[in-house]
Parts: sequence; C-alpha cells; structure tokens
Amino acid sequence: MKIACFNVENMFRRAVVLNQKTWEAGKPILEAYNDLSELLQKPTYSDADKERMLELFEQIGLVNLQEQKYTEENKWVILRRSRGKLLSKQDGKVRVVAKGRNDWIGWLDLTREEVDEVATRNTAAVIADVNPDVLAVVEAEDRPALVRFNDYVLKLSQGTDKRFQHAMLIDGNDERGIDVGLYAKAGYPIVGMRSHVDDPSPNPRYPLFSRDCAEYEVEAGGQRILLLVNHFKSKGYGKQEDNDKRREEQAERVKEIYEERITEGFDNIVVLGDLNDTPDRPPLAPLLRETTLKEASELPGWVWGEREGTWGDTQKTKFDYLLLSPPLAEKVKAGGVNRKGVWHAPGAKDPWETLPTLEEPEQAASDHAAVWVELEL
Repeated sequence: MKIACFNVENMFRRAVVLNQKTWEAGKPILEAYNDLSELLQKPTYSDADKERMLELFEQIGLVNLQEQKYTEENKWVILRRSRGKLLSKQDGKVRVVAKGRNDWIGWLDLTREEVDEVATRNTAAVIADVNPDVLAVVEAEDRPALVRFNDYVLKLSQGTDKRFQHAMLIDGNDERGIDVGLYAKAGYPIVGMRSHVDDPSPNPRYPLFSRDCAEYEVEAGGQRILLLVNHFKSKGYGKQEDNDKRREEQAERVKEIYEERITEGFDNIVVLGDLNDTPDRPPLAPLLRETTLKEASELPGWVWGEREGTWGDTQKTKFDYLLLSPPLAEKVKAGGVNRKGVWHAPGAKDPWETLPTLEEPEQAASDHAAVWVELEL
C-alpha cells in the first residue's frame, strides 16, 4: 500500500492574488486582506480602527484616498454586502460609516480564477507518477473540484487511467477555500470521517485550525488506517511570532487527538500534510518530539534525492510530513519525494528532474513536492 501527501495548489482555481508568478508579488495584498478581515470582526470600530481600515482598503485597491473614491470589487477582492453600509462618501471623503460588526452584514472574498491549464495537467502527471493508493490533498478547492479533476484530468494523465475510486473533502475554516481532502483507490474505502473545524481556540479571534485536522479512516487489507490530514498556519504573511504560536497550538491539539485515538485502540495512524515549518523549529515540537510518531524521512528505505527539502528550490525547507505510529512505521518498505512538478530556474544548483511540460514557473504543479511511503500490510 502506498500513502502520499501532495499540496495541489494548482489543481483548478486559485485566488487571483495567489495565482501570481511569485509568492512575493501577491503577499502585500494578502496581508492587507487578512488584517482587514480581522479588523472587520470587531464589535465596535474605534476612530483608529476606521482609519486603519481605510489604509488597508487602499492597499487592496478598493479605496483611493487621493481621489476619494471607492469600489466594492476589483481584480483582487470583492466586498460583499447583504445589509447595511460599511463604506460611504460623505462631505467629499470616503469614510467607514458602520459603527461596528452589528451595523452591517457582509464579508470580503478573494477573487478567483482558473490556473494555467498546463499546471493542472502537471498536477495530474505528478499524482500519476507517484501512483498512490491513498493520497492526502492539501489546498483543494472543494469536493466537486476533486471529483472533476479525478474524472477528467487524471483519467488521461500519462496515457493510463490513474483515477481514484473515492474522493472526500470536508470544508474547513479558510475563507480562500483551500481545504484538505483525501483520494483513495478501489479496495481502500473511506469508512469513517471526523472534522475538527470547531475545536476551541485559545484565541477567540480565530479558529484553532486554519483549515482542519480532518480524520479519515480507511480500510486496507482487513486493517483500519486512520489518517489525520493537516495544513497548518502559513509562514508567508502576518507577524511571525503570532504565526509560530498558532502553529504550536495546532501541533499541540493534533498531538492530543493522536494520543486520544491511541487510547481508543487505533494502532495504525498517520499524521500528514503541509505543516508549514521545519523540524528544527519549536512550533512543531509537540508532534515531532513529544509523541511516539515516527517521521517517515528518518526511517530505513527513505530516499531524499537531490536535497532534503520539500518546498521550493531551497536545500532543507521541509514543510510536508508523513508521521507514522510505531506499528505502522514498522511496515514501511520505502519512501521518498517527487519533485517533478516543482519549478527550478535554469542553471540551479543540484537541479532535479522536472516534467517535460514544465517550462515556465506558472506551469508548476505546486511549490511543494509530493511525499510518499510504501507499506507492507
């Protein structure tokens, strides 16, 4: 049995701000969007809050303070309203007119667009090349997108039918619609699911899990395997101290869930996903150093290839994990990394083999390599 994890960020559709050639190009807008979304949730808006909101609205392009104009939609963001007013022009100036969250009903949405068609096909090519029996997917749009991708793209990939029999996704907490899900081949039915989107958070301003810690129970050769699929808080924007704290809170909760399942009698458990941090840093310590979980890359049979990282073209940026309970770790025969869908610049040091159809950065399947293990059940 082969289990894999892959961040499928270029499967079908992405927020326009995320669909730029580089992460840095969209980072300022995404930071402003997140700061503004948080401010808008306050029960009462102070004068300082309103001033900061206008600054952030200008950063995302909905307000022009020099010309004193505003709009509720541009290529990056949509301000959706169903009742009340948030912005208005009064005495020749754009103002935040709502007194607080109860004065209006609405929210901010990131505008979405189709990704490069070649990138979508390259995503399928990587999955077909790994050819797992069970695949945890990170940054998937929704279950219909998983089904469409499976039925119409994977079916044709590499001239063979590499489709899955089962596709499941539980909507998570991310407003951008990037969730975690699961594919499984015939013979590996999904027999149980559990979500943690509502797990209590130490900070009432945001949910504990950025997406979810989705539990999927899969039947394999008469055995049950429990997969905890995760996508921890990003390092890409916001205050790093706050981001680190939130990832540590998420790691601590996943540790608790893992230990609860062990107590309930589950032997075969995999914690997997994009944990958005490296093994040497404190946020992941609750999982990596305070549990019995075994990191797949430290088990016999693992092959790193050209470098030890799983993200981008850096040497040791490991963000993607397969953590196995001891009974399952003993069954590992082999494991490794598939970087064929990750772009590297021509002339890069220690280059890896890429897909022949990957000719430009926007055609990359993902910034993340796929990771996999093969088990002898």
